[in-house]
Amino acid sequence: MEQIGPRLRSWASILDPAAREQALRTSRLPFIHPHVALMPDAHLGKGATVGSVIPTLGAIIPAAVGVDIGCGMIALRTQLTAPDLPSDRRAVRVAVEAAVPLSAGRYNRKVSRASASSRVADLEKRAQEAGADPDRYARNWRLQLGTLGSGNHFVEISLDEQDRVWLFLHSGSRGVGNKMAQHHIKAAQQLARQGRIALPDRDLAYLVEGTEEFAAYLRDLEWAQHFALLNREEMMDRLVGCVEEWVGQQVVPSETVNCHHNYSARERHFGKDVWLSRKGAIDAGKGVPGLIPGSMGTRSYVVVGKGNAEALSSSPHGAGRQYSRAAARRTFTQDDLRAAMGDIEYRDTDAFVDEIPGAYKDIDVVMRDAADLVEVRHTLRQVVNVKGD
Repeated sequence: MEQIGPRLRSWASILDPAAREQALRTSRLPFIHPHVALMPDAHLGKGATVGSVIPTLGAIIPAAVGVDIGCGMIALRTQLTAPDLPSDRRAVRVAVEAAVPLSAGRYNRKVSRASASSRVADLEKRAQEAGADPDRYARNWRLQLGTLGSGNHFVEISLDEQDRVWLFLHSGSRGVGNKMAQHHIKAAQQLARQGRIALPDRDLAYLVEGTEEFAAYLRDLEWAQHFALLNREEMMDRLVGCVEEWVGQQVVPSETVNCHHNYSARERHFGKDVWLSRKGAIDAGKGVPGLIPGSMGTRSYVVVGKGNAEALSSSPHGAGRQYSRAAARRTFTQDDLRAAMGDIEYRDTDAFVDEIPGAYKDIDVVMRDAADLVEVRHTLRQVVNVKGD
């Protein structure tokens, strides 16, 4: 751990100077308590650094949660082992691509699955009870449930150190969560302008606890976080169905982990109740299970938290980018991606060049940096990867 300034601590041995300065600006806000914690995967973000844990007293910074509210991972260990898997992996990839709408702006044509209907009903009930109105942001949010998105979101079939089969995926609150986040980021910025509040970055605008604006954000935040959780569950159900048809037998879950890494929650740290915003970080409280993926061609990890108090009981959420998407496209080629993917089954297209493992930090370095934060329980290597353009 490195102490950077009075209220910034970093576990990142690889840290871009711009990300360092961005995190320092956040740490100087007057309501930070006790300090900002930078995770090993930290890199430049919008307003707040991705891979940062930000504890605030009496306020929340919407951009410190991010625009993909509730984004996270779900992993399910099955009873299957490597010999149970057919040699034709393309078949299951194509089946998953048909069962789960992929890419930005893609959604279901209708709510036809019983599991999706029950989850939609749950979300409608929660919205009504909380006074939230997701229809205000996206009238088709019901059709977004069970969809993946694009960027670094993925669906994977993996094997662990004992060749046991795991199903693993990464996604969040989709378009409805993004629109909610954008609305409240703009509301915070408008309040800062009206109050003539000087900010080191306009995206660090905050909402004050006890105000109507804060309450409105909290309602939407909690609803979107739950949407993201159920969205991952729905996609996992569809993935399980595809795998069952592929292997010709029922999938029996042995364990499941479902965790956010873009969210805010009320927690107690260093003697005070704070709003803890994890932007690209997972809860690594003592004994808490979590998931840390690498990139589309590198290992992922099932972990358990060590409850490191200095790190605000948090850990990294992945490898963390080293190249922007534009820089990655200038640096790498589709042939480079093919070489990096090896024998992993994936859709061979240049659309994924900006997701090449080389665009990310070395996951081995990230996990070494996280040694005081989590204990590794399982190491996963993917055999099938599904992504959206």
